[in-house]
Amino acid sequence: MTYQFKNASILVIDDMQAMLSLTTSLLKIFGFADIYTAKDAEKGFEKFCRHNPDIVLTDWQMDPFDGTELVHKIRTDPASPNKFVPVIMMTGYSHKIRVEQARDKGVTEFLVKPFRAKDLYVRLEQLVEKPRRFVDSDEFFGPDRRRRKPKDFQGPFLRENDEFLEIARMEEDKASALLKSLKDEAKAAGTGNRKDDQARGKKK
Repeated sequence: MTYQFKNASILVIDDMQAMLSLTTSLLKIFGFADIYTAKDAEKGFEKFCRHNPDIVLTDWQMDPFDGTELVHKIRTDPASPNKFVPVIMMTGYSHKIRVEQARDKGVTEFLVKPFRAKDLYVRLEQLVEKPRRFVDSDEFFGPDRRRRKPKDFQGPFLRENDEFLEIARMEEDKASALLKSLKDEAKAAGTGNRKDDQARGKKK
């Protein structure tokens, strides 16, 4: 299914101007209209707090602090407007240890450089099709590092009646509304394309 992201906003953070420009161009092709950019994590966090985007796409290696520290601030800093925002981490390192380190900091998806347009689109699609539940423990706050929750899971991370869960539900409702809008737009676009094809067929 093809999604149109015109109703979604995204923040892109990369200290390499060429990569920042390329990624922004791809996102425009995907349909994003509200694209915010920053060239370091510090300015990225400032723009995140100012614009409260629906998605964050950040590089790993940056100064004065890197992408994993940025994600940690997004997830834990009191100034963060949305601790549940999906974050895609871009990096040239694909070793399993690096992936696990990023996930432990609260990264939602992982994108290895260099990447193709399709690779970026698939990660965005994952955010829509398979959103991760959030977990909260003494050692970790962020998206569930497992894609699916086992039916017999009885761990301490699923909290049923507390302030955290109420906030999470509110954010999930907002995310669900956005995802439903994207899916409806994709369905409508598909219907319109079929009608156009049928019309052209009749003219022939």
